[in-house]
Amino acid sequence: MLSKIAVLMTDMFEDVEYTKPAEQFNNAGHALTVISSKAGQELTGKQGEAKVTSDKGIDDVKPEEFDVLFIPGGVSPDELRADDRFVAFTKKMMFLNKKTLVICHGPQLLISAEVLNGRNITGFKSIQTDLKYAGANVFDEEVVVCGGNLVSSRNPDDIPAFIEKSLSVMDS
Repeated sequence: MLSKIAVLMTDMFEDVEYTKPAEQFNNAGHALTVISSKAGQELTGKQGEAKVTSDKGIDDVKPEEFDVLFIPGGVSPDELRADDRFVAFTKKMMFLNKKTLVICHGPQLLISAEVLNGRNITGFKSIQTDLKYAGANVFDEEVVVCGGNLVSSRNPDDIPAFIEKSLSVMDS
């Protein structure tokens, strides 16, 4: 079954943490919808290598329309967590038990949504203490899968394992 993937992103996302998984998810037949503050917004990666145009604005979508939530890292998740609309969307996706894929700083949105208590997760080294304070069980591993629906990785070096586990979770 092919998944509809909500990608929450704004400027300063970590280029390869979006482009490499997105390419593989598309190749596997999944449909990605990039969601930012408004549709048609041109988003620039932190490294300046990737430019992505948002498909939808956060006010134009509902969590029920998607099967999967994907949050790439970089500065983007920290920016998004300051916007209550993105936090509410994330919280509802987790409440609905949707598959959730986060890498690097992506878990910052999960921290703000207060959905990590008792969950197993990893993230970029600098946010691992924040994840612990949010009640998560934190592992310093290239990929952590929790409950069969939450996939997390630490940094760009972990992308191959992240993609493999994410595709496996989406296919289950």
